[in-house]
Amino acid sequence: MLGDAQKAREVFEATLRAATERAGESEAPVDRFWLYREARGRCLEASEQSLQAEDVDLPEEELSPTALDQLAQIDADQLAIWISAAPEPQRTALALFYLDEFTHRELLKIAELKTAELGPLLSSARRQLQAWLNTILPVEDAS
Repeated sequence: MLGDAQKAREVFEATLRAATERAGESEAPVDRFWLYREARGRCLEASEQSLQAEDVDLPEEELSPTALDQLAQIDADQLAIWISAAPEPQRTALALFYLDEFTHRELLKIAELKTAELGPLLSSARRQLQAWLNTILPVEDAS
């Protein structure tokens, strides 16, 4: 989410320290998504302190039937870098979506989004991802 492994480690450690301190004071969070929201908040705070990417309109393309094949050809690090460059809250939604560990309801709760916000964020991001995939892995025309 931060695009910087050292900053990510620092946020991870600070989040675990906060959880440990709360547990030691018998204040363990009852909400099972507390840790994710806490880490997300700390990531957002850390990214606000560093340089921000310029807000640009990324090209979008319709999803291709070959998208899964294209995605399988790229390195997981490339996908992580692409996701980390997305603006918030799209970055959080994408990261959680591609982890494939959460239901849509859980995604909404962790990312603190409304139902009507999640679909358009993911849809737009997937069309932007398709445009990027087509740039780095052009689909050969079958005609």
